[in-house]
Amino acid sequence: MQIKLNITPLEDWGLGLSRKEPLLISGPCSAETEEQVLETALRLNKQKIHLLRAGIWKPRTRPNSFEGIGSPALKWLKKASKETGLPVTCEVANVKHVYEALRMGVDILWLGARTTVNPFAVQEIANALVDVDIPVMVKNPVNPDLALWIGALERLNGSGITKLAAIHRGFSSHSQTRYRNIPLWEIPIEMMRRIPELPMICDPSHICGRRDLLQEVSQKAMDLNFDGIMLESHINPAKALSDAKQQVVPEKYGEIVNSLVIRKTSTDDVMVQHTLDDLRELIDEKDQEVISILVERMGIAERIGDYKRENGITILQPARWDELIRGRVEAGEKLGLSQQFMQDLYNAVHNESIRHQTKVMNKAAV
Repeated sequence: MQIKLNITPLEDWGLGLSRKEPLLISGPCSAETEEQVLETALRLNKQKIHLLRAGIWKPRTRPNSFEGIGSPALKWLKKASKETGLPVTCEVANVKHVYEALRMGVDILWLGARTTVNPFAVQEIANALVDVDIPVMVKNPVNPDLALWIGALERLNGSGITKLAAIHRGFSSHSQTRYRNIPLWEIPIEMMRRIPELPMICDPSHICGRRDLLQEVSQKAMDLNFDGIMLESHINPAKALSDAKQQVVPEKYGEIVNSLVIRKTSTDDVMVQHTLDDLRELIDEKDQEVISILVERMGIAERIGDYKRENGITILQPARWDELIRGRVEAGEKLGLSQQFMQDLYNAVHNESIRHQTKVMNKAAV
């Protein structure tokens, strides 16, 4: 189901963006010194960039680590804005941050993942922004909770903020992956489906946690029709006081954004459109075949449920399930389907089979 919010398009934010031109944001993870902020800004200004970012207040996981300079660093950010002509943005996590940023003339605010996860904090910030015409970007919560992310946007929209954007920065996970925060692309994609007018920005720096993956993730975001990229940059990343491994020098940032292939969402070429329509019809036919096969499979699952009931056998058979999942994943991989896809697919199929068997066994028991 789509959700209707009052959203102002990115090209009307006053950033000089043309329609469908990606919004490019960069700057240091943390504002550390006046010289660092200014030099980063001056070097970034020689690249493609629309918005200068810097962390003023840093919500660190544990105390006694660098938590940002705080309000004094806002002056450095505004000085960099004056020197380059670039608008600036920073994260706010509470009402005090909002007032300080507004007082210093910060152009755009963003809410971090740790703030989005707290509806009380979001509502307080939303209340502080009533009658304030300022763009606000909202990062996804640390946990993969789409409703929580949407709720934060709804709270801000309810206070009259129409210049809204979502930032996809990945999600925390206990498992070890190649990413610092797993992308779970299906979540921002679902957000784009539910609120199609909402700009979606990708934050590859926090997804990747390492420099060598930034270009790959940035390009994937563009291929998925995201509306912009936020990349962290630093004049000397190795000596950065926070998130050193994911920052790049401004010139490397420029290489990444210059390498991005920006694709069209549609075409006026009649032959191309006809070919796409024909292929999509084939997809529709195959999907209908898949649905029919799944219905048949669930019918067999119900027959198995009947047989288990009659013979006093439990629904769940762990050994059989383990054998099935390993066999199906292996078969799928041999045919070019990813391990993750096969696992997700058969987990869903298995859960539906259990539901059908449970219905049969419970109906018989009544």
